[in-house]
Amino acid sequence: MSEIKTKAFRQAEHEIDPVYLNRWSPRSFLEKEVPEEVLMKLFEAARWAPSANNLQPWKFIIARTKEDREKFHSFINEGNRIWCEKAPVLAVLISNKEDPVHSFDAGTAWGYLSLQATREGLVTHAMGGFQRDKAREVLNIPDNFDPQVVIAIGYQGEKEVLPEKLQEREQPSSRKPLNEVLVEGEFK
Repeated sequence: MSEIKTKAFRQAEHEIDPVYLNRWSPRSFLEKEVPEEVLMKLFEAARWAPSANNLQPWKFIIARTKEDREKFHSFINEGNRIWCEKAPVLAVLISNKEDPVHSFDAGTAWGYLSLQATREGLVTHAMGGFQRDKAREVLNIPDNFDPQVVIAIGYQGEKEVLPEKLQEREQPSSRKPLNEVLVEGEFK
């Protein structure tokens, strides 16, 4: 979606880089391969995310082949699978729970990845709707790592290819006003 169309849904209260407004989570993907050099830029950006004590507790398990993506489909909930099956790349973000802030740091890595994807002309959509225990089993994830999200990565497709109920949701979402998420001094 172009920046002009995105502006209809998102207005910043203060001037910020447009990448923050242009990044959103579509569900329609083209069945078009993402070139290796472009895909690796996303994970390189994630690698440089800040982390407590520089522990970098995250890892990404990716699926690019048909066979690997089908393994991932086995643990993704049906409501997500109906749209993410066309995504050419799926990734599971896991984090080492021996680090007390592993989820926070993994979320930062996801944020860096998603912003770099926007810069590369790609779209991403993180999903919490998956069976974590089954993902652990299928992907041989050790017990000291927690599966956080599954991320669909690719080029944006047309909303008309989605089921009708998802077409209605295929647009950038707005955000709460800044005064609803920022307080000063103490919780109010």
